[in-house]
Amino acid sequence: MKKILVTGGAGFIGSHVVRLLVNKYPQYKIVNLDALTYAGNLENLKDIEHASNYEFVKGDITDPKTVGRLFATQKFDGIIHLAAESHVDRSISNPMEFITTNIVGTVTLLNAAREQWKDDFGGKLFYHISTDEVYGSLGAEGFFTESTPYDPRSPYSASKASSDHLVRAYHHTYGLPVVISNCSNNYGPNQFPEKLLPLAINNILNKKSIPVYGKGDNIRDWLYVEDHAAAIDVIFHQGKVGETYNIGGFNEWKNIDLIHLLCKVMDQELNRPQGDSAGLITFVKDRAGHDQRYAIDAEKLSSELGWKPSLQFEEGLTKTVRWYLSNQEWMNRVLSGAYESYYNEQYGDR
Repeated sequence: MKKILVTGGAGFIGSHVVRLLVNKYPQYKIVNLDALTYAGNLENLKDIEHASNYEFVKGDITDPKTVGRLFATQKFDGIIHLAAESHVDRSISNPMEFITTNIVGTVTLLNAAREQWKDDFGGKLFYHISTDEVYGSLGAEGFFTESTPYDPRSPYSASKASSDHLVRAYHHTYGLPVVISNCSNNYGPNQFPEKLLPLAINNILNKKSIPVYGKGDNIRDWLYVEDHAAAIDVIFHQGKVGETYNIGGFNEWKNIDLIHLLCKVMDQELNRPQGDSAGLITFVKDRAGHDQRYAIDAEKLSSELGWKPSLQFEEGLTKTVRWYLSNQEWMNRVLSGAYESYYNEQYGDR
């Protein structure tokens, strides 16, 4: 039986990864380490919480004692490291939280893995999940590849770039077996509602304004979260040690075009007149240092490991909208008073 540690497994992407691994590999033991901060929600995993090959541990990746004790008792064969502070706006407001979690937390895990595996790296793997934002901003042409120089523009992306460099340093310096993936924007069920799509879905549902930064002309590549989880599975089992793999949806959208499509889908699903939701769009002051365009070239992952996205975007968006409309209790529980205060701080009481 392999023992796999998934960090941040109660979060948006992490919960989908944990579910996939628990269901697909009954011969593995999957341990989910999560601090259950604002974005971690065990309700995301209610369907597998009693599985015999699953265990949840509440703990902070920045605490060497907690991490060291867990590694010593569980003897992990692999680590899939997803735990991170990930919202750019929050990083602008409080960069130290991102430095602590994303940099110090990653090094704490690297040290624990190195200590546990020091006598034999065979069959072991430290898989670090990162973001396309480490590459900076693109112009109208071109794509991020695995060899694109790093050029982070926000405290969030800078902290993730730092963690990527440290993972590679432990590979080159200590021989630690590592692999890294950098992914584009994810969407789908269970995403914390400060992110663009669930925020807009909830606001449309409640006929509140939809805040769009600047002119809405920033471009992002979008990937359905279950396709990301499937890519992580493939890379963990088939990826080459020391390599980096970009994960993308081959699916670029301007923010304003994305929101207009979402409004159309929401009007259809809520039986509202077409154009009703689009009237809620409100342009707000642009984010500081807002990257203009991200676009991933995922050809390496596709050609070497055979992964491709399974859903067309319109299909995935409709599926996502229907999930949120069918799980309004989940949304209502997530929207705590602390989140409302943060929302008002960022966007005003609209």
